[in-house]
Amino acid sequence: MSRTRIKICGITSAEDAVQACEAGADALGLVFYPPSPRAVSIARAREVAAAVPPFVQLVGLFVNERVETIEEVLSEVPLHTLQFHGDEEPAFCRRFRRPWLKALRMREGADPVQACLAYSEASAILLDSWQEGVPGGTGKTFDWSTARGVFSRPVVLAGGLNADNVGKGIALLKPAAVDVSGGVESAPGRKDPARVKAFIAAVHAADEQQV
Repeated sequence: MSRTRIKICGITSAEDAVQACEAGADALGLVFYPPSPRAVSIARAREVAAAVPPFVQLVGLFVNERVETIEEVLSEVPLHTLQFHGDEEPAFCRRFRRPWLKALRMREGADPVQACLAYSEASAILLDSWQEGVPGGTGKTFDWSTARGVFSRPVVLAGGLNADNVGKGIALLKPAAVDVSGGVESAPGRKDPARVKAFIAAVHAADEQQV
């Protein structure tokens, strides 16, 4: 039985980071996109990083960011992986010498299998919901049936996930990982320990049902 990896995104405090790790998260997401209610400063990101135990990955999320800004973050925060949520081209994504993910926003008529081919060096492709002017964190799911296919890279499922629906997403798409933010919050940027535990338990339960 394969295990679906779990990323808790939008971590804004060391306390939330510790609770997510204790609940069984494999990765934590730090948002370096100032308009987001879950954005963190470099100083806060360093506090979070210092609280994270070994073997839990730190993922930095960027949206059409300047090279210099990303390099500044990397010089100060021990990120393991970069996650690009804008219009970044493959050459841009790979220039930072870190494993990276590319988010594809699932608008109507999108062909994610074809789009994935351009990002052959990505560690994974993250499938998220489309909303005009919003690069992520919409709290809405997309039509998962449009993402069924043979992808050239591992898939991370995101967009509107919570403890009640993540099992259905895993059963349908069998992603390598799932990514949740708003679905485990009591308020934007504030994780609810009970919801985090329930989400992780639902992922494990879904894995046990896989053949």
